[in-house]
Amino acid sequence: MDKKKKDFLTLRDYSKEEIEYMINLSSKIKKDRNLYCDLLSKKSIALLFNKQSTRTRLSFEAGITQLGGNCIYLDADSLQIKRGETLEDSARVFSRYLDGLVIRTFEQKTVEIFAENGTIPVINGLTDTYHPCQILSDLFTISELGLLDKSLRLTYVGDCNNVLNSLLIGFAKLGIDITVGCSQKYEPSKEILEYVYNQAEKSGSHIKLVHDPSVAVSGADIIYTDVWVSMGEKDSEEKIAELSKFQVNEKLLSFAKPDVKIMHCLPAHRESEITSAVIDSKNSIVWQQAENRLHAQKALLVYLYS
Repeated sequence: MDKKKKDFLTLRDYSKEEIEYMINLSSKIKKDRNLYCDLLSKKSIALLFNKQSTRTRLSFEAGITQLGGNCIYLDADSLQIKRGETLEDSARVFSRYLDGLVIRTFEQKTVEIFAENGTIPVINGLTDTYHPCQILSDLFTISELGLLDKSLRLTYVGDCNNVLNSLLIGFAKLGIDITVGCSQKYEPSKEILEYVYNQAEKSGSHIKLVHDPSVAVSGADIIYTDVWVSMGEKDSEEKIAELSKFQVNEKLLSFAKPDVKIMHCLPAHRESEITSAVIDSKNSIVWQQAENRLHAQKALLVYLYS
């Protein structure tokens, strides 16, 4: 990585040691909210969003404030970008005014253009391809439970989206096994699989794709799911019908360990990819997972600005 300007565009760019460092830092920050409280003093960081957000926006706004910084929320539709100003020109202007930029958008190329043409740290708050902030937080949550090691049996079920892409990369980097329960029609992209299989070979991680949901979750310590239709994606009755057998419900949980933990990055479409009975059950760690976005986001900022 370029030590003069660190960006956070995808977990591909980060080593196992860097990821583990930020996980451990998240734990320290969660235990003491006042740590690094002046780190971002006199610094302004903007959130440039053209996708709706609850957790990403709140966690960054609160986190930047708690680190002593000034957070500026920008609706992409209200900027000159909407009228045709190029991303390259915008990146150069932003770098003259700001100390950092968090982008939540559609194409991965957008965050790459801002990083290439700007002189300030750029953070990927979500694109159609990756959601690295979410997975950094998830890895912290799993670590907090004492489960983030080679013995972990985690199964992700449902749509193969940006969350899964980053989850696969994170697990492959750390050398931890992961099972994906998915439809044969909606598997991860060949490019993503080629990358994570290559990483897994180096790290000792085993990545399995299983098309039978009950087999996929058999003996699982954690079951993770996400919405079946992502933001910006058109509703597809065919896709929803195909993925319906991967719904996380009480019947599916019966094939996992009795104390299996349930994760969902939210927002949840209750009674679609997950039932209320499961997300509100004692097995659910969804709210702990959501809270940890704040602590992991702060750890990321500390890493980038220290």
